[in-house]
Amino acid sequence: MTMKGQIFDSNCLTLTRYVLAEQRKAPNATGDLTQLLNSIQTAVKAVSSAVRKAGIANMYGITGTTNVQGEEVKQLDILSNELFINMLTSSFTTCLLVSEENPTAIEVQMQNRGKYIVCFDPLDGSSNIDCLVSVGSIFGIYKKMDESKPVSQADALQQGKHLVAAGYALYGSATMMVLSIGHGVNGFTYDPAIGEFILTEKNMKIPSKGRIYSINEGNEKSWSNAIKEYIDLKKKPLSGKPYVARYVGSMVADVHRTIKYGGIFMYPAIKDNPNGKLRLLYECIPMAYIVKEAGGAASNGEIDILDIVPEDIHQRSPIFLGSSEDVADVLNCIKRCK
Repeated sequence: MTMKGQIFDSNCLTLTRYVLAEQRKAPNATGDLTQLLNSIQTAVKAVSSAVRKAGIANMYGITGTTNVQGEEVKQLDILSNELFINMLTSSFTTCLLVSEENPTAIEVQMQNRGKYIVCFDPLDGSSNIDCLVSVGSIFGIYKKMDESKPVSQADALQQGKHLVAAGYALYGSATMMVLSIGHGVNGFTYDPAIGEFILTEKNMKIPSKGRIYSINEGNEKSWSNAIKEYIDLKKKPLSGKPYVARYVGSMVADVHRTIKYGGIFMYPAIKDNPNGKLRLLYECIPMAYIVKEAGGAASNGEIDILDIVPEDIHQRSPIFLGSSEDVADVLNCIKRCK
C-alpha cells in the first residue's frame, strides 16, 4: 500500500549498494575494495559528526603542536586522523597508510594487513573550521605493486595513473562523498534519517569550459608573469564577459564547485612555495583523478598530474585543474611566457 505524501524512497541506491553492484561487474573481485570503501565511508560519517559537534564537544582550538607540514594542528585534525587510521587499519584490507598528519608512512600490523595503500588528508581546509566554512577529506587508493616484497614507504610512491579509486568528502550544508573507481564519478549525499549515503549526483561531468577562476589572489605579487597574464585576460577579456572569482580556501570545496559549474582551480608555484603548496599524494593526485574521470584536465603546468612520479610522501606540486578548455588556456599562457 502506498502512503499519501510518502517521504522515503524504498529502493534508493546507497553507496554500499553501488559499490557491491560494481564489485559484481569484476569477475575476479575479492570484495576487499568494497570492504575498504565501507571502512572509509564509516570514517567519513564519524568525521562529519565530529565536525558538526565541534563547538559543543569543545574540539575547537589549537593543540599547540604542528604537523609535518609546519602547520598548526587543531584538535579536530587529530581526531579525524585517528578515525581514518583506526578504520583503515581494522578493515583488514590495507598494508600502508600515508596521512598528511604523520611524518612517515604507517605500516599496518601483519595480522591486519591487506593489499591496498591509502593516501589521505583527513581534514582538508581545517583552518576554516572556526568560521564555519566547508571542509573535507580526500583519499586515494593504490594496490601494492609487488606483494612478494616486504611493505615499505616506497610502495606509496606511485603515479596517479595507477590509482584503483579516489574520492573526497565535503562537510558543508550537507555531507557528500564523491567517488570514482575508474568508471566515471558519482556523488552520494548523506541522509541522517537512515544513516546512509544516497546516490544524488550520477555520472558527474565537468563542463568543457566555465566562467569561474579559483586562486588565492593574495599571492599575486609572487605569481609568475604567465599566471598574471592569464588572470588579467580572464578579468579583462578582449570579448565576452569576464570570469568570476571564487575562492574558499578549502581545496575540497573549491574543486567540488569547479566540477559542478566548470572553470579552473589553480595553486601555482610562488616565491614562498617554489614547488607549489598542495601535497601531491593525498591532495593533487586524488583530485586530479576525479576531475579527469569527470571529463576535465589536471596539470602541474608542464605535465599531467597523474604522470608525475612521486619522490617523497609529502611532496608538493603546483596544480591547475578543471574544465579542459580552461586548463588548456592557462597551459598555453605558461608556454608562451617561457
